[in-house]
Amino acid sequence: MLKRIGIVTSGGDSPGMNPAIRAIVRTGISLGVEVVGIQNGYQGIFDKEFMPLGSVEVSGRIRDAGTILSTSRCPKFKEAAAQIEAIEILKKENVQGLLVLGGDGSLAGAAALSRHGLRVLGLPCSIDNDIPDTELCIGTDTCLNTVIHLIDMVKATAASHNRCFIIEVMGRKQGYLALMSAIASGSQVAVIPEFRYDLDKIIDNLTRRRLRRHNNSVVVVAEGVCSGQDFMNRLISTAGTRLEQEVRLTVLGHVQRGGSPSFADRYLASRMGEYAMLAFNQGEHGSMVGVVRNRMNMTDLQTLTGRRPPLPADAIRLARNLGMEIGVPSET
Repeated sequence: MLKRIGIVTSGGDSPGMNPAIRAIVRTGISLGVEVVGIQNGYQGIFDKEFMPLGSVEVSGRIRDAGTILSTSRCPKFKEAAAQIEAIEILKKENVQGLLVLGGDGSLAGAAALSRHGLRVLGLPCSIDNDIPDTELCIGTDTCLNTVIHLIDMVKATAASHNRCFIIEVMGRKQGYLALMSAIASGSQVAVIPEFRYDLDKIIDNLTRRRLRRHNNSVVVVAEGVCSGQDFMNRLISTAGTRLEQEVRLTVLGHVQRGGSPSFADRYLASRMGEYAMLAFNQGEHGSMVGVVRNRMNMTDLQTLTGRRPPLPADAIRLARNLGMEIGVPSET
């Protein structure tokens, strides 16, 4: 039976981290487990930034974006000596186990701590939805809702001025955000890392649309392919006079990380937080909580490194049947 555990939020923030923290704390209270928050990511362990978390500290936080614990990236944590040092500090603080909320780098850190003997569980928090063995990460749904809302706003201007807009979205080396937001916003092209794009085909697609008297077009570009500026320059240079349409760029940037968590993220984060706390208390460790076919699932942390989840095949088929240009798979 656990008596005292820690929570750390690490790496990039994502909407839903606070609902997950809240669920962990409230479930811990019901189990009689004391929960302490570690501020400022893994760096907070070395700086001994520990704070008690009870019902008052998490009250009302379910609607808040970001993380009440703050977060950071801690390069030194990649070193084995630093990981062992962190475990010794946690032992001195009577922390028996650690719940890590974060993306692939943070979960790699959690896997390292587990190899060194610390009881650890991970929760996948990433707007990019780039963690394997879970169908959704905490924060992805809110991010997508934000992106779609912003694209809708841009399309109003695009239609008013008969323009083609290039929209750069986040996602690192994963095209999930770009593909899904392009589908849901009715965009014409998704430029994603998993597929090689053909500028001539994209130009033909946009030209046909203009000739059919559509007064706007949107191309969603994932940052993992290139910057929106680079793509726009290539598009204009290749098209020459063929487009006969003004092309503008909008980079959505870090606004995609913000916003109050959606219902889906509040519910998913609450489920994952509760499940993680229950499993931790029953002896589970060295694992990541995920959701597969709407059921909670556990995956060995050691198996996550170096893997990326594939894009949903039905989403690719849907995009093409809706007339969207997404290119051909990069491996072909």
